[in-house]
Amino acid sequence: MEYTIQKLGYLAGVSTRTLRYYDEIGILKPARINSSGYRIYGQAEVDLLQQILFYKELGVSLEEIKAIITSPNFDVHAALREHRSKLLERRQQLDQLIANLDHTLLQKEGKQTMNDKEKFAGFKQQMLDDNEVKYGEEIRAKYGEEAVNRSNDAIKNMTEAQHAEVEKLGEEVLTTLAAAYLTGDPAGELAQKAADLHKQWLSFYWGSYSKEAHAGVAQMYVDDERFTAYYDEKQPGSAAFLRDAVLVYTGQSS
Repeated sequence: MEYTIQKLGYLAGVSTRTLRYYDEIGILKPARINSSGYRIYGQAEVDLLQQILFYKELGVSLEEIKAIITSPNFDVHAALREHRSKLLERRQQLDQLIANLDHTLLQKEGKQTMNDKEKFAGFKQQMLDDNEVKYGEEIRAKYGEEAVNRSNDAIKNMTEAQHAEVEKLGEEVLTTLAAAYLTGDPAGELAQKAADLHKQWLSFYWGSYSKEAHAGVAQMYVDDERFTAYYDEKQPGSAAFLRDAVLVYTGQSS
């Protein structure tokens, strides 16, 4: 079956403006343009639009979606299985948030007690799920399932005091790094203090520490633009400076 742009937009619940934009950026081209100049979409385009909307729902950017679906290795069946897995994870998260809300309502009505840790369990899981979408594939490939799962458990079971301490450490890392950057010396006293604070901050999540893993994380801050943007937000070059300081701290510098 074929669809005009208006009919496909209505069918999929997206605007014709969106479909025109997808055409412009090369993510979803029409099958053909008819004699009247209208975009016409066939079954292949319908199926592709479904894939695009699945990825969008999972928080994947259009740029990333385009790279995925235009890859010669793109496997529709594998993609559908992945979508299903991710949506099941999201359903589990929504179920947890709904249960959290139900317990809160019962507490407000005096029918049930709820400790402070339980109040935020669903939100912690949401943070972990968001991180999994953004970084899960890379960090699991680099550090393994066991290490990542251990870190996630540490976050979920973190006490209020531990949370306050790790937040304070995170701020100290950034403050010390900013001051150290001005010295221009990654081997200097301030830079090494920043590297040590960073080690302490990581240890809250890792449970155990290794110099090699610490150096690997610091290198990832430079290799992955998402991490680089975080550390370079106020001072470009900070991520690379922290990497260099950590390499000195761990004895991994050449």
